[in-house]
Amino acid sequence: MDYLIAGLGNIGSQYANTRHNVGFLVANALADDLKVIFAAGRYAEVAKTRHKGREICIIKPGTYMNLSGKAVLHWIRKESVPPENLLVVVDDIHLPLGALRLRQRGGDGGHNGMISIAGELDTNEFPRLRVGIGGDFPKGAQVDYVLGEWLDTEIEILRPAIKTAVEMIKSFIFGGIDRTMTRFNRR
Repeated sequence: MDYLIAGLGNIGSQYANTRHNVGFLVANALADDLKVIFAAGRYAEVAKTRHKGREICIIKPGTYMNLSGKAVLHWIRKESVPPENLLVVVDDIHLPLGALRLRQRGGDGGHNGMISIAGELDTNEFPRLRVGIGGDFPKGAQVDYVLGEWLDTEIEILRPAIKTAVEMIKSFIFGGIDRTMTRFNRR
């Protein structure tokens, strides 16, 4: 595979509509855009396609957020994807709701999924697309907030952001990360 897109989230219906699962929402939207369907795979739901000369593997880890690295490591090895062609889509409480930031590398931001991936890959040198979920919660209530369900007003803000995230991922695949960051990060 040329590219591995990993949308982070937690498996199970109880987490389906939670803020922490925005990576799954983006992965689903990308799969819909590319007209592929997820199937059960080792450590993840997997959708593969060939599009405009690129092979793309989209995964939604089935390991729960805190062990996302196990699934990412398996699929990056299985598909022989270089780390620079991995893109992790992750929620970020430090960005306003609906804000999107693409980076070539960076820290984990205290995000357990990113900590797991960096630990398994033994590097932070991989691209990530952070999707802002806002941080409007009282001190000490972060877990309840990220595992809380979306409000209808939040979904209205999130819908166009998810569409833009899909555009960004396709731009990353077909145009490169530098061009994509220049085009989208200034929005």
